[in-house]
Amino acid sequence: RGQLVRISHQHQPGPRPQRPQQRGKQRQKAQAEHADARRKLLRLKERHVGLRRDMSVQEAQQQEQQDTTTNESNEFRVGMECAYAPNNWQESEATDSNVPVENVAGAYAEGYDVQIAKIVCKALGGEPVAVKQSFSGLIDSLNNGQIDLIIAGMSATPEREESVGFSDPYFIGYFGLFVKEGSPYQNATKLSDFSGATVLGQKDTMLDTVIDEIPGVVHKNPVDSVPTVFSNLLQGTCDAVTYNTENEKGYMAQNPGIVPIQFAEDEGFKQEVTANVGCRKGSDKLLKLIDKTLKGISQEERDQMWDACLDRQPA
Repeated sequence: RGQLVRISHQHQPGPRPQRPQQRGKQRQKAQAEHADARRKLLRLKERHVGLRRDMSVQEAQQQEQQDTTTNESNEFRVGMECAYAPNNWQESEATDSNVPVENVAGAYAEGYDVQIAKIVCKALGGEPVAVKQSFSGLIDSLNNGQIDLIIAGMSATPEREESVGFSDPYFIGYFGLFVKEGSPYQNATKLSDFSGATVLGQKDTMLDTVIDEIPGVVHKNPVDSVPTVFSNLLQGTCDAVTYNTENEKGYMAQNPGIVPIQFAEDEGFKQEVTANVGCRKGSDKLLKLIDKTLKGISQEERDQMWDACLDRQPA
């Protein structure tokens, strides 16, 4: 947009000034051309990146108003909790390895998910900006257009696949149980030892659903975040909590007084936990590009990124 400049037409030979009706028609034509160009840009992004659904004119205009970040720049809004270290956590200072949190002033997101997001978004021709949200709200935010991707340690379960398109895994891990130091369950060696025990996990995650593998368990109502899970354990409101074994040392450092259960061979949880990139259902071209990008990350590079995040995560 520029400033409106008034031009005074003097009484001298030359082109006759335009009448108001003519100027109005020209403005309408220019506005129509701008709107048409805008719609073409949105359709172009849909064809080449797959982030946008097919839109009517009205939908495109509404999307333009509420979603200027992705439409006007090369930023991709990546949803995550920013509270699930070492996958993702929040920091207050910018570094070479973190990215801004769009909806929290002065905050930055760091972690393994952030490093994967950088690689994926670079392949898509842009860069990530984190959007901090509860894990339970990520899928709705994706399908409502508030975020472009989910990279938050989310697993591609059959239920989630009904409303989200998922990439191949960028991480595969396993489940374990923590108890409070001095617990009567501390020397347990198999899941059946927890029959009658009260076990807690995180809401809307496999950390909750995997509890049902324990025979005779008292399945406590899940809570919203991993920090709250450990807080409940330390406060004595449950006997054990589920966790991802890859960050065992980190959880122990962050929560003094918790002890991991050492299961005998083949006596622990059977399910694996994967982490997959989530995008809107039907974004087939986008998923192919993401899968190709993830396939190009060697296992050695993944291990190096993971270990570096273990070292950087907050104590």
